Amino acid sequence: MNGLTPERPRASDRAYVTLVTNGDFALGAKALLRSLELTGADADRVVLHTGGVPEDALEPLRARGARLVATELLPTSDAFNELHARGRLHREAPFTKGEKPAFHTPLDNFVKLRLWQLDYDRVVFLDADTLVLKSCDRLFDYPEFSAAPNVYESLADFHRLNSGVFVARPDPRTFERMLAGLDREGAFWRRTDQTFLQSFFEDWHGLPVTYNMLQYVWFNLPELWNWPSVHVVHYQYEKPWQADHPKRDILKPLIDLWYAYFGEGPVPVTDELSPPT
Repeated sequence: MNGLTPERPRASDRAYVTLVTNGDFALGAKALLRSLELTGADADRVVLHTGGVPEDALEPLRARGARLVATELLPTSDAFNELHARGRLHREAPFTKGEKPAFHTPLDNFVKLRLWQLDYDRVVFLDADTLVLKSCDRLFDYPEFSAAPNVYESLADFHRLNSGVFVARPDPRTFERMLAGLDREGAFWRRTDQTFLQSFFEDWHGLPVTYNMLQYVWFNLPELWNWPSVHVVHYQYEKPWQADHPKRDILKPLIDLWYAYFGEGPVPVTDELSPPT
């Protein structure tokens, strides 16, 4: 596969895929892989990883049964790379609702597009800062392109998708069309892959927010949070493993949940957890 180097052959025609671009996101992927394992996920578990990930950070993912696929960055132009580098992008389109950690590398987000080059018929993509609490296998039967709305503050959020969880159909022809539309003159994708994907798939299909429950719902829209229906928790903005987490107090129940999955001990029965207050 051009730009991709898998460690071993696939075992299924379906895959859950995540992307790891540094050692910090490898920590997230470790917890995500365990959460998929505990749901009995009936598909390959694939980790796309760039050259920014140390080998000792990849080994725990390999030990959890992931199919590791080394990936190159996209062949984007110098002008595109400069415009979407962390410092420039955060100046042009600052994050005002929450804080992105120092290890957030926005340009690397575009590597997600390489999953359209994978040797699978159907793929469910999950950001490395998500946890799967209930089986999501039914998502493989959803059409391309399906994603949940970017709901975490108000009803206006329903107009935008969130690319932390989505359903795709790998196809090298789609990948080539994406590359052609991505790095065109003057293009600026203010939320990187998320803005691009919404533009590319104008008629995207909506998933229930319960398949991509953003952590800020916990304190912004608590009436939406119903543990029995939550399939995926997504730790957008601050990450639960951050030592300097600025919202540790208000998000403590969700941080504790992540650490339960990151470890090797028992995990809570989420249907029995208390709702946000």
